[in-house]
Amino acid sequence: MDNRNEAEARRVVANVGEQYPIRPVGRELPDGRRDAGVRGTGEECLAHIDAVWTDMRPLSLRRLMAAGATGDGPA
Repeated sequence: MDNRNEAEARRVVANVGEQYPIRPVGRELPDGRRDAGVRGTGEECLAHIDAVWTDMRPLSLRRLMAAGATGDGPA
């Protein structure tokens, strides 16, 4: 982020459902969110999210569906 205003800096965060929003770097993270370790412009952060967030379902739903598919979960 050479010569970019710090006010424009963004970071990728993740929630417990492995969903990825972006937030301004200087702002506190809400409860239930963690820093995903990627910072840059909004466009750079969104490009990272496009690359890693390939399944839009929350983690809890993915786990439930995987358990159902294997017969390990409730019917």
